[in-house]
Amino acid sequence: MPLDLAAIRSFENLEFLARQLVDGFVTGLHQSPYHGFSVEFSEHRLYNPGESTRHIDWKVFARTDKLFVKRYEEETNLRCHLLLDVSPSMYYPAPGHDKLKFSILASAALTTLLTRQRDAVGLVTFADTIELQTPVRSTSTHRHTLLLTLQQLLERPATAPKRGTDVASTLHTIAQQIPKRSLVIIFSDMLGRGPEEQDAALVALQHLRHQHHEVLLFHILDRRTEAEFNFAERPYIFEDVETGQEIKLQPSQIREQYRAAMTTFEADLAMRCGQLKIDFVPVDVRESFDKVLYAYLVKRGKVK
Repeated sequence: MPLDLAAIRSFENLEFLARQLVDGFVTGLHQSPYHGFSVEFSEHRLYNPGESTRHIDWKVFARTDKLFVKRYEEETNLRCHLLLDVSPSMYYPAPGHDKLKFSILASAALTTLLTRQRDAVGLVTFADTIELQTPVRSTSTHRHTLLLTLQQLLERPATAPKRGTDVASTLHTIAQQIPKRSLVIIFSDMLGRGPEEQDAALVALQHLRHQHHEVLLFHILDRRTEAEFNFAERPYIFEDVETGQEIKLQPSQIREQYRAAMTTFEADLAMRCGQLKIDFVPVDVRESFDKVLYAYLVKRGKVK
């Protein structure tokens, strides 16, 4: 479903928008992605005359001479942690095709899809530190809370002070905190300040895999400018939004070198994710959200 990110603010209800996005995506599939779910015994309640006797606990009846029914609660198929990079570089380019807005809407759609499948979901936002970390639950109330949180993030102005991104620290923290095997979905441009940061992030991804978590990494870029360096030929002042450093030049002066460096960077990231059995999905903010949802469903089918 193509969507102009600049128009998202005109929707007062992100929950409605996410639901429409998911419904449109599911309708377009040849087969339903929904799976059955198991149940886990929770407690007893008194039997109500006239209802089915299938779940009566006859052992309790033998002891108490009273009819009790086993009450069941849904046992989630999956625990999913959505990790959302909210560092300054994710606000690029603005307005219209903002990487963060794309990631927010994709996260909202995944939250809706996950809870429809009776899966539990939690949200983590981070930049140089973890800003927000929610519980991981599967209830409709929790889904509503997450979508309200994402709505607030969508409306937050990009006026934060200069700061960096510490993907590695966040991933190490999450790897240590998650008690059960889970699916970790990351939305980030993965743009660090040098090879050391990139290596540290890959070590942290390896930590998640060492803890037996499944990982899905959405590499979010505005490919036209960030990968292809497709700018009109005139003088520009390029600014590093995380450090404030500026450089003045014409695009043709560095276009070939820049493209070569970005190609090498992405190829290395993809290769090392493949070695770790991490699903690496390059995403262009100018493309459809369907790529994100489909990649999740493919990954979901692999998680047993």
